[in-house]
Amino acid sequence: MQQKLFIEHRKNMLNLMEDNSILIEFNRPIINDGAIFNYKYDENRNYFYLTGLFEYENIVILQKINGIESSLILINQYDELKAKWVGAPLSKEEVSKISGINNVRYLDSYNSLINQYSKIIKNIYLDFIPNNSNKLNDEEILAKELKNHYPWLNILNSRPLFTKLRTIKNEEEINQIRKAISITNEGIKNILAHINPLYEYQLESYFDQAIKYNGATGYAFPTIAASGANACCLHYMDNNSKASNGDLILFDLGASYNMYCSDISRTFPINGKFSKRQKEIYNIVLKGQEHVFNFIKPGITTKELNQILIEYYQVELKKIGLIKEGTKEEVLKYYYHGVSHHIGLDCHDLCEYIPLKAGCIISNEPGLYIEEENIGIRIEDDVLVTETGAEWLSKDILKTVEDIENFIKENKK
Repeated sequence: MQQKLFIEHRKNMLNLMEDNSILIEFNRPIINDGAIFNYKYDENRNYFYLTGLFEYENIVILQKINGIESSLILINQYDELKAKWVGAPLSKEEVSKISGINNVRYLDSYNSLINQYSKIIKNIYLDFIPNNSNKLNDEEILAKELKNHYPWLNILNSRPLFTKLRTIKNEEEINQIRKAISITNEGIKNILAHINPLYEYQLESYFDQAIKYNGATGYAFPTIAASGANACCLHYMDNNSKASNGDLILFDLGASYNMYCSDISRTFPINGKFSKRQKEIYNIVLKGQEHVFNFIKPGITTKELNQILIEYYQVELKKIGLIKEGTKEEVLKYYYHGVSHHIGLDCHDLCEYIPLKAGCIISNEPGLYIEEENIGIRIEDDVLVTETGAEWLSKDILKTVEDIENFIKENKK
């Protein structure tokens, strides 16, 4: 990824910050449990958003003082023994090349820097992660410490600023997501080429192999591989049941590329052929997805999109006798999640819950879950909101009954 992306991100963040302020963003530390290996936390997306760096323990500081904006980053010093065991940290020059930040210092200067800042600023922005526990998280502990040492400073929350900025993707970010989707497509095709009555985790393994082979830098989230009635549990992740001949299997999966996520769901027949009933339900879901897509444009909300799908189901499910009165309550027995969420550095990305704007990337994921018939179907694609409507980003991933059946028939190994 080009450093100009992260320079742009920092510029946009600084524009939102109050004058005479600094913003501090930490990357998470490596865990060392005393064993041979270090274990890593998942990267801090907001740290990456500002720097493009994956290295742990580093700190980026944005400063806006008397209208003058700049950034600096604090990194680990080289440690010869550590380098032999787990690898050397990036040099100052390498950090600058990736991030575009020229002011690079070592972590041991952090305390003196904060003391210097305290004499010339009014505010410190910290990234407060939502916390529903009774225990203070790292940011809350730090805020308390800073307030004790520098009671005249205001502690502000930077998360709403990140949320505002990450709601809209620029062209480079969109291209990263396109690449993640393309890799996910290769994984799905590899599943279909091997689909048989196997254990769910065995079928999942074909996705794993293919996306790693094709350059994925990670997973957007743990894969769901849910056969039969398991698919009626939205976040089923055991993936340890035997998929039977005649079952459908629902995959909810996605590769990530340079931290940017894809999020795709597909439902396939284990034996390569949809039954008449499975096909009927599948096509209702598919047409529902197309129906929702036609309404995606700037100005509409994801809540309104969900209502559009429910109203569609009220008609279509009554036609086939699955519901009797055509009420919303009846629909919610078989459809009990939202049709859309934002996608970006997180699968469910930080976003403002406002009408959609051009540059938003959202999911379009209708589903129907009929537990008494062992049928769970979800079809999910990633959609870019444009100035005039929307674009299917994942349009190349097999989706129609005919295309799925033909691909399995032609490629089964």
